[in-house]
Amino acid sequence: MNKLLILGTLFILSSSLFGQISIKDSTVQVIGYWSKNEIQSYDVTYEKLKIKKKDTISRELMKYEVDIKIIDSTENSYTIEWFYKNHSIDTENELVRKLTSIANDISVKIKTDELGAFIEVINWEEVRDYITKITETLKNELKDVPNYEKIIANVMNIYSTKESIEANAIKDALQFYKFHGVKYNLGEELTGKLETSNNYGEKPFETDVRYSLDQINETDGNSILRSNEVINSEQLTDATYNYLKKLGIYGDKFPPRNKFPSLINVTNTASRIHGESGWVIYSIETKEIISEETTNIEERVIEIK
Repeated sequence: MNKLLILGTLFILSSSLFGQISIKDSTVQVIGYWSKNEIQSYDVTYEKLKIKKKDTISRELMKYEVDIKIIDSTENSYTIEWFYKNHSIDTENELVRKLTSIANDISVKIKTDELGAFIEVINWEEVRDYITKITETLKNELKDVPNYEKIIANVMNIYSTKESIEANAIKDALQFYKFHGVKYNLGEELTGKLETSNNYGEKPFETDVRYSLDQINETDGNSILRSNEVINSEQLTDATYNYLKKLGIYGDKFPPRNKFPSLINVTNTASRIHGESGWVIYSIETKEIISEETTNIEERVIEIK
């Protein structure tokens, strides 16, 4: 199968209309026009950095591949398989390296609406059972690691329920389908509020969101879309404070709430999407979590093969 970037040049129409891209009124509607059994393969890189006073104090780089296959198509929905394979990670942390292996050769089945907007993970129980089986095999390998049982439990929490899998285990898929189902006008910004899952077990965080159409590339028949998401800082800081205080790991040295540093969580996403089909060509998502002098950065890149 040829790359969509190349295919885009074949869909130039004299009417200046590229499927979902309307040059005439400078609009783009992102819709998945996918066929049953169609497959696209992607390379994914995921990097985590911890920076303190402008110095990088830790770094992890994970790479993997995913085959995305349309396994069913109806008038109202798509059923799509994400098959993960060939994981590798660059890290000095042997524990992280072993835990990374649990997601290898896993199949996640996702349902979208007829436009390609994410609805749900439909085989979440199968995913949960697969991860449970793999983590059981790791227990002997990790038994000499301090607090290994708690570490295993934390991993399993991510995969224990439908909600936790959809919130934490398929962030690449959520990034992939982020812009589908909406019509965008060049130069205009869509704003609103969404809820972001709270892994500390409390109510979701209120999140301010902005979406925009950044570019229409007439020659290649694709467009670039961007989003910005900012989690409510006070809610995030309160939840983090309460969680750490409950753990009790700092004992009497734990600061009062008014001395606890505020947290900032900002996520920016940019995706180049093929106009005729709705397949993502390239997408990058960067999350920054800032607290005083420390910044944690997570960056995920999804690129078509």
